[in-house]
Amino acid sequence: MTTTSTPTTTPAVPGPRSGPDPVPEKDPSGPPSGHTHHAREKFHIEGEGTFDGTGLSDSAPVVLAAPTPRAAAPAFRFSRMGPRGRRLSRGINSKVARAMVDGPRRDGTIPAGYTYLGQFVDHDLTFDATTTVELGEAISPAELLQGRSPTLDLDSVYGFGPADEGSRRLYEDDRVHLKVGTTTRLGSGRLRARVGFDVPRVGAGQAPRRANIADARNDENLAVAQHHAAFIRFHNRIVDGLPNALPAGERFRRARRRAVLHYQWMLKSDYLPRIVDPAIITDVFTRGRKVFEVGADPFSMPTMPVEFSVAAFRLGHSMIREAYDWNAEFPSGSGSLGLLFAFSRTGGDLGGFPTLPSNWIADWRRLYRFSQIDRPDLNPPRGEFNLARRIDTSMADPLSDLPLGTFGGKPGDAGKIQANLAFRNLARASMLRLASGQQMVDLMRARGVNVTELTTAQLRDGADGAVLSSLTPAERSTFLTNTPLWFYVLREAELNNGRLTGVGGRIVAETFHRAMEGSTHSIVRSDDFRPLLGQVANRFRMTDLLVFAFENKEELLAPLGD
Repeated sequence: MTTTSTPTTTPAVPGPRSGPDPVPEKDPSGPPSGHTHHAREKFHIEGEGTFDGTGLSDSAPVVLAAPTPRAAAPAFRFSRMGPRGRRLSRGINSKVARAMVDGPRRDGTIPAGYTYLGQFVDHDLTFDATTTVELGEAISPAELLQGRSPTLDLDSVYGFGPADEGSRRLYEDDRVHLKVGTTTRLGSGRLRARVGFDVPRVGAGQAPRRANIADARNDENLAVAQHHAAFIRFHNRIVDGLPNALPAGERFRRARRRAVLHYQWMLKSDYLPRIVDPAIITDVFTRGRKVFEVGADPFSMPTMPVEFSVAAFRLGHSMIREAYDWNAEFPSGSGSLGLLFAFSRTGGDLGGFPTLPSNWIADWRRLYRFSQIDRPDLNPPRGEFNLARRIDTSMADPLSDLPLGTFGGKPGDAGKIQANLAFRNLARASMLRLASGQQMVDLMRARGVNVTELTTAQLRDGADGAVLSSLTPAERSTFLTNTPLWFYVLREAELNNGRLTGVGGRIVAETFHRAMEGSTHSIVRSDDFRPLLGQVANRFRMTDLLVFAFENKEELLAPLGD
């Protein structure tokens, strides 16, 4: 195993930085690259106005601006699926958050790659450009428009397309291919510089370079950055299969359409059934939605329900492992979560290198089971496969102290409750007065959805998840009768062998359905679409996507070997 991970002028193998994030270089075509979705957020909620302040400290009150006229509202609009809920105290949220990172951690049955595919999808679905400004700071309409769209259309990869002046930086001169990145050479052989195994980056000299991608959050940790690089490859491979004689604009349009439709098919048939009870997915995609934007014009732009963005789809936080069998250079759990943050540019500093060093390229065989598409030749070395943690109310301990760069933290935040990801999720839900799990049960029953409400004992005891014994009797009573939706959804999954059901499953399935329906290219509206790029007719899983993107070559899927 190669242990040299940084230049001789920097520490050998740094973990997440404990100091402040450097001032990001301004990107005129998008939000500053040093900010992520964990930073201070505003939520423009239809019919209510804009919520500001995170509720993470006593000095950060919630401010609700007056409702904004629809014509002047930000391009990205949030909405409520359910009613307003009760705001829980900072004390309750703090105790529950600590319990969630102190609980036992169990492996689930889902390959670990789906954890970070989920994060990539989250960034494709949810974005609020106002996360990049402080309260009272001026923001131009152009910056507001960077909010993109709450649809599953890969705009986190494509931006506004090659014809847009601001997004042109993402594309090669032909305005059809996306730019790729090159890793930093650490030696000869397998550690040589490799083209296409990092996201494209901009900058000069030997300083760590920021990602030249449409959504800087996809360089928040190495695992999601490697997924982004794989999707760039996916697009470029599709382009290469189209006739060169086509005009550039038409060639790009066809490539994007094909990429988006295959992406949606993979999410519906492969990703969603792994995290949500398949019966719910079948019901939603065959009988339609009953709770979210029911009867909406299929061609209209969807909104993004805060119940999904702030609660249900934060399920992936519980899937994160403390460490990974990453590749031949970092096997046997030596690819720690801290290092995955460090070897990115938003969450870390690329280990001090200008681009990703070649010893950190992902071995996809360790993250996805290619044997599930009858490719046992792509199995990893024995004992070197990563399973995601079970979806439940427990979280990996490193998430109790996030790298400051991932949420715009200050040096004094390190080690404090505001750096705890579980607390940030619970506090943000309180800030928005998000509906409780019990309120969502009542809403769904009223809409004709058959949902079984969790009992007080089930919510209290779970199934080897977070233990709520630190709450006083009065606090526990409050929490169990007004259970934060995020915790409720995770407890449902915990009691269902790690797969969302009930309230959580319905929120996720209906939001995905609407996001696909409202996309420019849509498998919901184009129900005659069938995938063409997989190795088996009518099948396209994430492993099929990777095999296609990496040219069906083991030396590209696992370039560092065994």
